[in-house]
Amino acid sequence: MKIAIPVKDENLTFFPNAGHTPKFAIFTMAGAGMFRSFTLDEVKNNPRTDIDHDHPEEEHACDHSHDDEEHVEQHNKMGRVLTDCNYIVVKTACKNTANSFTSQGIKLVKYNGESFQTGEILKELSTKFI
Repeated sequence: MKIAIPVKDENLTFFPNAGHTPKFAIFTMAGAGMFRSFTLDEVKNNPRTDIDHDHPEEEHACDHSHDDEEHVEQHNKMGRVLTDCNYIVVKTACKNTANSFTSQGIKLVKYNGESFQTGEILKELSTKFI
């Protein structure tokens, strides 16, 4: 089972805004119950070209038309780059971001905690990954 987490960089610092994250860390989960473990497979760049990857916006909220085809396509790039994932962890995700993942069969798992460490987040949410 594969799980994507939006991260700021290769240090795997969790990035709260899934749609504006610079990168996605992809983990494989193995085991069951309290014996689940997570292995980092790779870190993928966010394929969106309409955001500033050098100055990502953690608190950005989309204020433009959700039906703008060009903008929707930018979001859809994220879903396509993560098609091998079963889940994505999100703190915030606009409608288009959520749709980009669910249209590819990727389930969103909401994280409401305070940690920015992906390992801690995965352990905390591990029962959500079925």
